Amino acid sequence: MPCAALLEAGALRLSEPSRALCRPDIPAGDVGAALAAAGEFASAAAALGRDSAVYLDTLRSLGAFDLTTARVIEPHLDALAILAEAGVAPGDVLPGGGDGAWGVFAARAPGLAARREGDGWVLDGVKPWCSLGEQLPHALVTAGTPEGQRLFAVDLTDARVRGAEEPWVSRGLVAIRSTSLTFDAMPATPVGEPGFYLGRDGFAWGGIGVAAVWVGGVDGLVTAVRAAAGRREPDQIALMHLGRLEVITYLLDAVLADAARAIDGGNACGAAGLALSSRVRAVVADAAEQALTICGHALGPGPLTSDETHARRVADLGVYVRQHHAERDLAAIGAATLERH
Repeated sequence: MPCAALLEAGALRLSEPSRALCRPDIPAGDVGAALAAAGEFASAAAALGRDSAVYLDTLRSLGAFDLTTARVIEPHLDALAILAEAGVAPGDVLPGGGDGAWGVFAARAPGLAARREGDGWVLDGVKPWCSLGEQLPHALVTAGTPEGQRLFAVDLTDARVRGAEEPWVSRGLVAIRSTSLTFDAMPATPVGEPGFYLGRDGFAWGGIGVAAVWVGGVDGLVTAVRAAAGRREPDQIALMHLGRLEVITYLLDAVLADAARAIDGGNACGAAGLALSSRVRAVVADAAEQALTICGHALGPGPLTSDETHARRVADLGVYVRQHHAERDLAAIGAATLERH
């Protein structure tokens, strides 16, 4: 089916051809289809650190297509990049070969601990904020150990992993249910040494990758406003909205390109990488909030109440960008600035 027909069918509506995917086999909002296709994007994860623009552009394209789809595939690419940074492959850390999509569950979890048992390790306790924890086959999970925080690979299909009956009332990312998982003496394979997850350079780069998805969400909003302006002669207010969005897009293009160059050039390692990630995420989060407001002013309530794709994109981006901690993250940037100077 040609892309034009897909647009009419609603599978890829409001997507900018130069930035959005054209994948008829991944209907927007279909978590199962996204999980099934996640492995096809593995080459993008391999580009991180060498040709990082490919990694960031892939995530941006996913976000421009559909933020629910991107929210499924981004953690999978992050997990593959983490394993590569540790010098292992998925098949090295799970007996079954680690085929299929991966998640990364790294929320703070005082109630989860890893302990040695025989020649291996097991996890005991509860891990919160496990997105799609009941649908993914594998995940990388952080847990406390006597030697400090460590990262472990786990098989989520094992009966010793149980999901929780917790409410998920979100109006954005509705299909990306996050819940707690309980591990009961669950066998786990360590990935890296204690402190590896937070101490590696890729931790900061992964945060920039999430911001690239947010940029894709903004691209979708910009496309919607441009399309609406093209359906009738725009007045000065409509032109102002388009101009503001064009400036935002230019800024985001420059920010991601600069981040990719810094990563590939060895200028985003250690503290410099964390500082870069913080700045990129702050710029993109602010731009996303501006774009949501501009789009609402430009389009009014119509598409929010009659266009499924647009309404989902607005709701999804509003929830997704809240991974940025707003004023708290800006205060941390300010504190770091004072330290440097």
